[in-house]
Formats: sequence, C-alpha cells, structure tokens
Amino acid sequence: MKSIKALLIVLAFFAFNLHNAQDQSTPTEELSLDKGSIDSQFNYLYKKSGNYRADGKRYEVVRVISLDKLRKNVLDTLNAYNKKAAELNATISGHEATIESLNKKLDETTNNLSAVTEEKDSMSLLGMLVSKVTYNIVLWTIIVGLLLLFLLFVYKFRRSNTLTQEAKTALSEVEVEYEDHRRRALEREQKISRQLQDEINKYRKSK
Repeated sequence: MKSIKALLIVLAFFAFNLHNAQDQSTPTEELSLDKGSIDSQFNYLYKKSGNYRADGKRYEVVRVISLDKLRKNVLDTLNAYNKKAAELNATISGHEATIESLNKKLDETTNNLSAVTEEKDSMSLLGMLVSKVTYNIVLWTIIVGLLLLFLLFVYKFRRSNTLTQEAKTALSEVEVEYEDHRRRALEREQKISRQLQDEINKYRKSK
C-alpha cells in the first residue's frame, strides 16, 4: 500500500509540472515574476538584469528584490506540491479502504463456498431450500463479480504504475533543470559580488 501512495503522489506532481509546462509553452506568455512558470520567471530575471563592461568583460547585475521575489515563488510552488500530496494521500486512503473491504468480502465468499461444497443434499439459501446446482451458480456468480472487480483494480494499478514511471522521469528532468537554474543564478550572484568587490578595491587603491 505504501508503494501505491508513493506512485500516486509522484503522478500528482507530474500533472502539476505538466500544467506549468503547458503555461510555459504558450507563445503569447508575458514574462513576469508575478505569474507564469518558474522557468519563465528565471527568463524574466535574466531579461531584466542590467549589464556593464569593465576591462573588456561583460557583467550582469540582478536586483536583490527580484531574487527575493523569485525565491518566494519557488517556495510557493513547493507548498503547492505538498498540498497536492496531502490531497492525494486522502484519495489513496479511500481506495485502500475499498480494496480492504473487497478482500474481506472475497475471503468470506470463499469460506462460504468451501462449506457449501461439503454439503451433499439440498442447501438453504436465504431461508429457502434450493438444489446444489442452483446454489453453486449463485455463489459463483458473486465470486466472479468480485474477482472481476478485483482484476479491474489490478489493471488500474498496473496502468498507473506505468504512468508513474513516466512521471518519475519527467519529475527528475524538472528537478535537474531547476537545480541547474538555481546553480547558475548563485554562480552569477557570487561572480557579481566578487567583481563588485574587486572594483571597490581598485577604486580605493586609485585614491
């Protein structure tokens, strides 16, 4: 059951990321830190960053307030992931209860069938005496119905497992892309800070 929870949680994350990817692919998307996907917000940050040249090199300058805004948006996105996970856990709990109930009913029916097969003559069904053939037909009809329902759940689980594997792959790609963006942003910020300090030092020495 725990593996089913994990698979369905990842599926929800994939659906959420797919929605963001669709928003990002819209040709008319307007870059902003107030809306759009995380990737488009990074693009906005790059676009709005200032630049200057010194010693024949180009430098990018990013506003701290914009970095703080982007950080808040990333945290909001992670909170949305957690909310989706909580909702999915509630749905999974309901499915687990249904499956457990079906398993109990199947066990009870199987036990009843074992007891019935030991009878030789007529049998009682709902207070009425019926032939053994009729009795067995009724019971097997119930069992087949329950088995078909159980097989339906198995089919849905296997299908969701396939989709979950695809979702894991997509989620891994998104995580790698996010980490790459974050690393490059940090590197730019550190590079700018070092270059700014170098310029300050040069300016002080020139006085």
